Amino acid sequence: MRQQLFVAAAFLSAVCSGQAADYPSHQITFVVPFAAGGPLDSIARIFAPRMSSLLGEPIVVENIAGAGGSLGVGRVVRAAPDGYTIGVGNWSTHVLNGEIYQLNYDLVSDLVPIVRLPGSPQVIVSRKDLPASNLAELLSWLKERRATFGAAGVGSAGHVSALFFAKQTGAEVTLVQYRGAGPAMADLIGGHIDLLFEQSATALPQVRSGAIKPFAVTTATRLAAAPDIPTADEAGLKGFRVSVWNGLWAPKATPAAVIAKLNAAARKVLADPGLRAQLTDIGMDLPAANDMDPAALAAFQKDEIAKWWPILAAAKIKSE
Repeated sequence: MRQQLFVAAAFLSAVCSGQAADYPSHQITFVVPFAAGGPLDSIARIFAPRMSSLLGEPIVVENIAGAGGSLGVGRVVRAAPDGYTIGVGNWSTHVLNGEIYQLNYDLVSDLVPIVRLPGSPQVIVSRKDLPASNLAELLSWLKERRATFGAAGVGSAGHVSALFFAKQTGAEVTLVQYRGAGPAMADLIGGHIDLLFEQSATALPQVRSGAIKPFAVTTATRLAAAPDIPTADEAGLKGFRVSVWNGLWAPKATPAAVIAKLNAAARKVLADPGLRAQLTDIGMDLPAANDMDPAALAAFQKDEIAKWWPILAAAKIKSE
């Protein structure tokens, strides 16, 4: 019996090694759990063609929106663990959703981290004709009316940020949920909602074009890419800091050699000086080299869960 088990284990190891050696041999799918046009979708579309060039096979981006990103993550969890279905996720999908939603999967044990990707602080922005020119005036304006905040679904970074903003300022807000940040931004530009917490990567281009109005960034220091926008601390909202980090995950049991190939490709993409300058110009935080190890992302995700789940539970933030 022991010899049979040894032979079976050796056979399985050989099969997995063979699969990893041949990987990839056909198209890879990046699953983005939000609608097209948002910051996470943009990150996926920046990395997909560049990683595809390095790996030698096409990478397509598939948008599966709904339930704050939990539907798209579930698609990855249920996929074959062969490296051909990869999840693009972030702070909200791989941390916040675990406390907010009744998930039918485990965010830690059912997925394997691949690499941490550039992240993005948030910017408090409004429709361009909102009658306030700074955060103090915005807070005064909010005392007189109930404003509409857009969010990319229940449990999204923008949703949680808006709830904490309302709690900290006492403002009464109406939350309008979308199937991603892209549709929310479109409605803000169109003047259909008042305010949005949006990541710098997608907010700054619209701010620079004059399509929307900025009030503060949710970082400890001003962004080099937008030095004229004050921090929330400077603008009078003390201690309000949120940065949305991103990453890639695979289904559990994906061979370690496949994870290593994907990790190496992502690292090479981010090593490009031109891309680094492009990402810095839109205010993105670039991960340090040691933060891009799969083990580092696993540890960081667990730390974030330990930090945020009690906060969300205390605030009684749950999906309806």
